[in-house]
Amino acid sequence: MDGVHLGENLEDKDTEFTWEVKANDRTYHKQFKKKGFLCWRQKKYKSNAIHTAKYNIFSFLPLNLYEQFHRMSNLYFLFIIILQGIPEISTLPWFTLFAPLVCLFVIRATRDLVDDIGRHRSDKIINNRPCQILRGKSFLWKKWKNLCVGDVVCLSKDSIVPADLLLLASTEPSSLCYVETADIDGETNLKFRQALTVTHHELTSPKKMASFQGTVTCEEPNSRMHHFVGSLEWNSRKYPLDIGNLLLRGCKIRNTDTCYGLVIYAGLDTKIMKNCGKIHLKRTKLDLMMNKLVALIFLSLVIASLLLTVGFTFMVKQFKAKHYYMSPTHGRSDAMESFFIFWGFLILLSVMVPMAMFIIAEFIYLGNSIFINWDLNMYYEPLDMPAKARSTSLNDQLGQVQYIFSDKTGTLTQNIMTFKKCCINGCIYDSDDEHGTLRKRNPYAWNPFADGKLQFYNKELESLVQGRQDRAVQEFWRLLAICHTVMVQEKDNQLLYQAASPDEEALVTAARNFGYVFLSRTQDTITLVELGEERVYQVLAMMDFNSVRKRMSVLVRNPEGSICLYTKGADTVILERLRSKGVMEATTEEVLAAFAEQTLRTLCLAYKDVEEDAYKEWEPEHQEAALLLQNRAQALHQVYNKMEQNLQLLGATAIEDKLQDGVPETIKCLKKGNIKIWVLTGDKPETAVNIGFACQLLSENMIILEDKDINQVLERYWEDNVHQKAFKMMTHHNMALVINGEFLGDPQAKGPCGGIGEEIPAGGDAGHRRWSQRCEHDQDCGHWCRTGRPGGHAGSSEQRLRAGPVLLPAAAAPCAWALVLHASLQVPALLLLQDSGQHDGPDMVLSSQRLLCTAPV
Repeated sequence: MDGVHLGENLEDKDTEFTWEVKANDRTYHKQFKKKGFLCWRQKKYKSNAIHTAKYNIFSFLPLNLYEQFHRMSNLYFLFIIILQGIPEISTLPWFTLFAPLVCLFVIRATRDLVDDIGRHRSDKIINNRPCQILRGKSFLWKKWKNLCVGDVVCLSKDSIVPADLLLLASTEPSSLCYVETADIDGETNLKFRQALTVTHHELTSPKKMASFQGTVTCEEPNSRMHHFVGSLEWNSRKYPLDIGNLLLRGCKIRNTDTCYGLVIYAGLDTKIMKNCGKIHLKRTKLDLMMNKLVALIFLSLVIASLLLTVGFTFMVKQFKAKHYYMSPTHGRSDAMESFFIFWGFLILLSVMVPMAMFIIAEFIYLGNSIFINWDLNMYYEPLDMPAKARSTSLNDQLGQVQYIFSDKTGTLTQNIMTFKKCCINGCIYDSDDEHGTLRKRNPYAWNPFADGKLQFYNKELESLVQGRQDRAVQEFWRLLAICHTVMVQEKDNQLLYQAASPDEEALVTAARNFGYVFLSRTQDTITLVELGEERVYQVLAMMDFNSVRKRMSVLVRNPEGSICLYTKGADTVILERLRSKGVMEATTEEVLAAFAEQTLRTLCLAYKDVEEDAYKEWEPEHQEAALLLQNRAQALHQVYNKMEQNLQLLGATAIEDKLQDGVPETIKCLKKGNIKIWVLTGDKPETAVNIGFACQLLSENMIILEDKDINQVLERYWEDNVHQKAFKMMTHHNMALVINGEFLGDPQAKGPCGGIGEEIPAGGDAGHRRWSQRCEHDQDCGHWCRTGRPGGHAGSSEQRLRAGPVLLPAAAAPCAWALVLHASLQVPALLLLQDSGQHDGPDMVLSSQRLLCTAPV
């Protein structure tokens, strides 16, 4: 049984649902104030104007000088110039040093000013973009900066969303709206958002929208891009809202002629702006090292000057004793003379930090940035896109890179999903047309809806489908045609599928070619054409996929009136929810392991018939959970989990996503540069390991340890010094680690399994403590390796408890790297397995943030 831990959704407990938005009522929002700086009170609801620039006309000079003097070298030069201004100890006129320092300041200030002018121009362009805002009973063209919370906005195809909007209605069926979020999360696949049924039916004209007086109550502005909880109160009724109803600022409207939205968050309160953060002073490691070096050199100059001054003190006494007749010309005492001589020596030795070096370095940075722009090897011909250095010090910053965080799907791979194999009722169906000879004559010609693009064909499976005698085969393809979030459009008399995930598009397309055609959907129905027969299924509940549930379910009522639940997801969560396990289930598990070793992406499919009484008992609980504001995600998770039990396994699917060209060579080059690469993937361990070999993250000469082996090694490590020495010797070999994230325990959990809070000895270095203190360590390149079958799992939680806390010694060899298979693992990683069962791009950022905060010392 699943727990109810939902990661970031647990933040609902601490979220204040005090953000109230009244439609078409600017006066209401203007009356609210919040505490600002000191006694200053500012508006609670911000305007839609944004300001991302670092300076303004008044703050540029003082703020830039403040930043300039964060460099130790500038403070050093200023100090020397002040000393040169004292006539008694000056060796040169003070302005001979002051002029070069001003030149250096001007060069750096000019560079900062040019960058900031670019930000001001960008802000101005964005704030002056046009959009249609409801004024009275019609929409008028206004600028983005004139938008306020509570305004109703009209957007057309290819428009950029100006603020975080609640979708009210659109011209698409069921008020769907397709959006592209490439500027937010880098995903190029279209996603869809959907308006509430009540607003879809009621708000059908500008006049009705002008009279719309609904009130939205939701969480305060926050940075969680993929999370939103709220409710709409209208006509004495409440309707639940979630992220599926929200259009985020920065999205682009696609394949939707017109849509209408209510501004919930505006300007700096929008989610994308909350994620931007403030522009702050950045320092590379080279800058920090130079500061330390300058301080060290200055300290050495002081020591040298002191020694020379001591020597002078002894010499001047002897000089005065020998040349007594010169004493009247020196009116100062010996102590005062030594004091001035000390500063004189300091000035004479100050050339050890040459100012010209820093001026030359600025020109070198500028030249290198130009060379980057001119580099033909970095030119991408398909898009006619050259390299663009947006900072003159970019080459300096790139030289400090130690870690690269990367998603696997669409980054290392092509993100082109191909249906390769399937397993139904324990039988494997591979393609009979590997060389494409049958596709040339279209083996699916019997199906008028077939698109002819499916590369998979199996004669035996086709016969079973057309025979309509095997229920498992029928339910298998019916599940693929029903259980998804794909949207369909008709273009040139052809069905065109739009999916948020290419996996879903591949599965629905496969079902379409085998005669189970997804035809259309509304908010409460899904229409299929099953082998020529049109059937309409009533959608009773849609249980969405997320990286915690690792599955998606749809509860439908078929045309005959019976209720059925269709579920697909990761094998780890589907297999534990089966009614019983027999020979077929065991065979399917073996097939899944075989698919994974072939680097195929796998999903398990299951279903069950639901009694009418059971549904009537479950449905009120679902409605109650959906209306909650606090802990809605937890409540829904529990309700979904209650329904998703006692399933009947249908089979599994296998999808191929090939590597992009040049990926192995690129990773090989990065490894030569001692750069650590962490790759997030939702694949099974076996699939991840094989992909690791394919892209040269792993090599055949590695010793790969499974988590059970690692547990034994760690237990022995603490037993005696002999095993500790043996462990240190072992880490000098080329090694890799294959480990399940659960092996280290839940990062939020407390107890002996929670590895995150434990102390980690670093090969006898007692100064290394918590994992969360820093990311850089000798271990950050530690290869781990496999013995026995690939992708083994750790023991049960009870076994891990008996083994005690997992304390990982930091004694890896400098030549080593680390392979990590699962998201909770807190070691330097090449491959990070999230085990989501499906590609889930947004969790890349969340997992990387968590790992960065808990990386080993």
